[in-house]
Amino acid sequence: MSLELKKVSYSYSVGTSYEVQALKDITVTIPDGQFIGMIGHTGSGKSTLIQHLNALIRPTGGTILYNGEDIWAEDFDRRALRSEVGLVFQYPEHQLFESDVLSDVCFGPMNQGLSRQQAEEEAKKALAQTGVQEKYFSQSPFALSGGQKKRVAIAGVLAMNPRILILDEPTAGLDPKGRDDILDQIALLHKERKITIILVSHSMEDIARYVERLIVMNHGQIVFDDTPKEVFRHYKELETMGLSAPQITYIMHELKDRGLPVDPSVTTVEEARTEILRALAAGGTAHD
Repeated sequence: MSLELKKVSYSYSVGTSYEVQALKDITVTIPDGQFIGMIGHTGSGKSTLIQHLNALIRPTGGTILYNGEDIWAEDFDRRALRSEVGLVFQYPEHQLFESDVLSDVCFGPMNQGLSRQQAEEEAKKALAQTGVQEKYFSQSPFALSGGQKKRVAIAGVLAMNPRILILDEPTAGLDPKGRDDILDQIALLHKERKITIILVSHSMEDIARYVERLIVMNHGQIVFDDTPKEVFRHYKELETMGLSAPQITYIMHELKDRGLPVDPSVTTVEEARTEILRALAAGGTAHD
């Protein structure tokens, strides 16, 4: 197992009148190779949690283990950890700073000790895998579109060859095509590189389509941790937390309530199509 959190808690502004507990006794294991989704309303603790995973924040209680080692032990190499557990922030501008795209993506590998030539090899590979064309390599990253900036930010982390890639709202602000392009590239990365992916998203449709495991945060705690299909069975409970299920879930429940013998637990359009055709072929009909 790669990452393990044991009773991790965190409070902001400890010892002041503004003290707020953001995480409460979080215990969770992130094994190698999973594609994990994480959802929660604003203030649920998900952003605080992911920043604990590569030691950007030190817990006020509990232990975080990486390959069995305490990441806050005195002799633990946290700089190396941040190369292996890469975090891509919601706003790419927070990560881009060089004068051109290629130099920006080279920064991480060179910081790991690679020569410029070696770093360029890793950078070009990462840029290709995130769909950034060579014509952009010499351009300023700040002159790119929002979608291209996100691709470059992801490439900058990928070029360090992380074992775990954490993406905080990678599709925020993108149009539907841009969102699908980015997520398809992320899914391809997961397949090709066999790395662990943690995707933080507000889009239930994206979560249902891509991830194999879904963690739901609420008030600093994990309230669900299961397959998307099982989590979205609790759609009414999710609604009380300010969340929802994919639209398909509501449509399927409505069809079942109207008499069509469908399985309402399906979560994607493709699954729904297959299930509706199956139910109709079996002689089912819906009533007004």
